Amino acid sequence: MFNTEFPWLTAIILFPLVASLAIPLLPDKEGKTIRWYSLGVGLVNFILIIYGFSSNFDLQNSELQLVETYSWIPQIGLNWSLAVDGLSMPLIVLTGLVTTLAIFASWKVTYKPRLFHFLMLAMYSAQIGVFAAQDMLLFFLMWELELVPVYLLISIWGGQKRRYAATKFILYTALASIFILVAALGLAFYGDTVTFDFTALGDKNYPIALELIVYAGLLIAFGVKLPIFPLHTWLPDAHGEASAPVSMILAGVLLKMGGYALIRMNIEMLPHAHIYFAPVLVILGVVNIVYGALTAFAQGNLKRRLACSSISHMGFVLIGISSFTELGINGAVLQMISHGLIAAALFFLSGVTYDRTHTLVMSNMGGMAKAMPKTFALFTAGSMASLALPGMSGFVGELMIFLGVTTSDAYSSTFKVVVILLTAVGLILTPIYLLSMLREVFYGKQNSAQTFAPLMDVNPREIFITACLLIPIIGIGFYPKLATQTYNVKAVEVASHIRNALPVVAAQKQNLYSQNLVTPEISPSTSGNLLVSTNY
Repeated sequence: MFNTEFPWLTAIILFPLVASLAIPLLPDKEGKTIRWYSLGVGLVNFILIIYGFSSNFDLQNSELQLVETYSWIPQIGLNWSLAVDGLSMPLIVLTGLVTTLAIFASWKVTYKPRLFHFLMLAMYSAQIGVFAAQDMLLFFLMWELELVPVYLLISIWGGQKRRYAATKFILYTALASIFILVAALGLAFYGDTVTFDFTALGDKNYPIALELIVYAGLLIAFGVKLPIFPLHTWLPDAHGEASAPVSMILAGVLLKMGGYALIRMNIEMLPHAHIYFAPVLVILGVVNIVYGALTAFAQGNLKRRLACSSISHMGFVLIGISSFTELGINGAVLQMISHGLIAAALFFLSGVTYDRTHTLVMSNMGGMAKAMPKTFALFTAGSMASLALPGMSGFVGELMIFLGVTTSDAYSSTFKVVVILLTAVGLILTPIYLLSMLREVFYGKQNSAQTFAPLMDVNPREIFITACLLIPIIGIGFYPKLATQTYNVKAVEVASHIRNALPVVAAQKQNLYSQNLVTPEISPSTSGNLLVSTNY
């Protein structure tokens, strides 16, 4: 009875926020009590997430589960509407793991520890709220609430240019999120009924022109967070100035919100517009991959290089969700999970390195492998995962996306060959800039211009945090079903949803590109599946 009626989602969203309100009241002078309290709250909430999902979530059911709906502000149609499915559940688990470890990683924060941990717990609640919300107004509210803690965490505890980086972050993300509100109002007020419920909005029959306009607006909003070129320029600055725990959350959770929202809204609610935008997303994904890899070479700052690497890796998500195949969408979700773990590990280790050397400039480092062999081993393992070494989760996700695109019947052979070749360039560049990063930081002689205090290797706390991220990375690499079983049935449903929209678009014979670039046509198949021939 407790399991079936207990409001699990409300509990895991509100618990960190409510618990954070007690932080100003805790007696503590040096911050020790605060950090243990914050870690305890994060750990308890993560346990609630694991227990709630393990006992109440059916992996074979693609429908919404743990549904909770309460009328909140009926005058504006705002409901506290929560639910999870195979798309949101693993990302909530990822949020719980990364955020709890980020709190543990902030052990040395001594400047305004009460405010720091209050913001970390408040952000914890908002992040889960984004993935669990089933009301578009509630989603927008959670999306906006998550921005404020990140802005403050960067502007107060960041590096020398922290205010510039924080201001750039808030301007990009806050201005772009206006498109979410406008889209919500446009979709809600279309038709005979006014609703902000995701399912109800997805069931409405919109004209193709409205779908395309709304899709473009949402693409901008979510493209900033993903990020998509050319809306990405805030990310290297934010990572370069943010502290390591904040960078862990930025890369491990916040970027995934963009990919999640593209699937949840752009694909599920606007499938007809997605058919037209899919080739554009594939092209943008290729640009992300190649541009991010090339830009990473130019970065002499360790964290900025890792940030550009994130831009490159998130390009695979765009390609996967635009493949029109179950395998490609499976790979896109797995790439989000995998990158969340890998990026969190690498940014944490960059923070470990900074604590010892007090610099992020790689040319001022060198020769650290002998003094810090454990750090070197952990950094190497994280880098191998990032460059998609077989046996690591990154390899599985990227391989599934490659296979999803190459087996897709939605694109011509020429288009697929060009995409694969250009993407392969990014794959070749990735190990080069990551291995050169390891060489510059850990090999050679110590830079004579930089005097380090005697370097101390990673301590047990830091080893534990890294291991908690590397173990699932390796586990998924050898047994991908650990992750894919949580969302596979949902990926199949999303792919089927897109395919079912193809005949409608073909019948409308909409042509939105010059020179008849895209005009979907349905051709019969002996297997009964829908095949799409396009003039790419």
